[in-house]
Amino acid sequence: MPSPSTPPAELPPPAPGAAEHRALDLANSLVQVPGGGTVDALATPGTATAWLVERDLAPPGSPLQEYCASRLTGLRGQIRELFRSVTTGAAPSAETLDGINAALRLVPATEVLRWEPDHGLVRAAVHPVTQVVEHAMAALAADAVGLVTRPEAASLAACSARSCSRFFLRTHARRHWCSTRCGNRVRAARAYARRSPAEPAAR
Repeated sequence: MPSPSTPPAELPPPAPGAAEHRALDLANSLVQVPGGGTVDALATPGTATAWLVERDLAPPGSPLQEYCASRLTGLRGQIRELFRSVTTGAAPSAETLDGINAALRLVPATEVLRWEPDHGLVRAAVHPVTQVVEHAMAALAADAVGLVTRPEAASLAACSARSCSRFFLRTHARRHWCSTRCGNRVRAARAYARRSPAEPAAR
């Protein structure tokens, strides 16, 4: 696979369902781009930290180390395998299930009671600096499990564009692509394929 690049401008807009499911957003944080390259939103500890902070999965000012970022990308691969099994009807591997279940058990699920000056009494997860990635991974694994075990799992689909590796939630049964961009690219390729056989004869 080509080496990932990280220019944020190349990242496509979130796929349908990513706003509601951060696990879907995680699965799509490594994407193929036209020309055969890839863009990885978690390519470095810094970009991985920013990704978590932007999704309220980590507090600002708690940068991940290389090892922690690697654990997060490992979970991404397992969630992608889980989603792939749902969209193809194949059983996920034992390794995938073990990895996701291990992430679920990383931290207690119970949120503790805290006092916040601006909000009063609230329930919230505690994020010790040493356990930021554990809390994030547990939350992402729980979201993935919730998605694949609820009726909306029937809407989970892989983008049909050959050059795309993203997953999305179908907004209607006839939707096959994760974005307008992918749909337009497929239509353009089909139109080109229909014209190509006639081109030699026209010379």
